[in-house]
Amino acid sequence: MAHSRARRNPAAGRAPVRRAASGFAVLLLLLGLLGFVPGITSSYAELRFAGPGSGARLLGVFQVSALHNVVHVVLGTVGLALARTVAGARAFLLGAGAVYLVLWLHGLAVDRRSEANVLAVNRADTWLHLLLGVVMLALGLVAGRRGRRR
Repeated sequence: MAHSRARRNPAAGRAPVRRAASGFAVLLLLLGLLGFVPGITSSYAELRFAGPGSGARLLGVFQVSALHNVVHVVLGTVGLALARTVAGARAFLLGAGAVYLVLWLHGLAVDRRSEANVLAVNRADTWLHLLLGVVMLALGLVAGRRGRRR
C-alpha cells in the first residue's frame, strides 16, 4: 500500500538518456573498483600495472590490470558528471560507446601475449567491449532523441 510519506524516486522525471548514462557510469565505476578487490578478482597477486603479464581475472573471467581498472573508474566518474544533463548524458553514451568499439577492434587485432596488449585484455574482455559499445551507442542515439526533459 502506498504511503503518503514514501520517498520520491530520484530517477522520476529524468530523461531516459540521463538514466541510461547514470546506469552505465555506475556499472563502469563498479567494474573498475571491483578489479582491485581480492576474491572478486581471482589471481589478485598477479595484478600488474599494465601489459599482458597481468594474470588477474575479474570474476575469474575478465583479464584486468591496474590500468584497465583505472580506465573503467575514470569513464564511470566522467559518466556520472556528464549524466547531469541530457546533452552530457548523450555525449557520454556516444563517446564511451565509441571508445569501447575501438577497444573491441584493438582486442581483435592485437596479439594478447604482446606488449601491445597494454590494458591486458582477453577474449572475454574483447566481446564485453563489443556489447558495451553497441548498447551504449544505441542508447545514446535512441534515448537522446526522445523527450528533452531535464
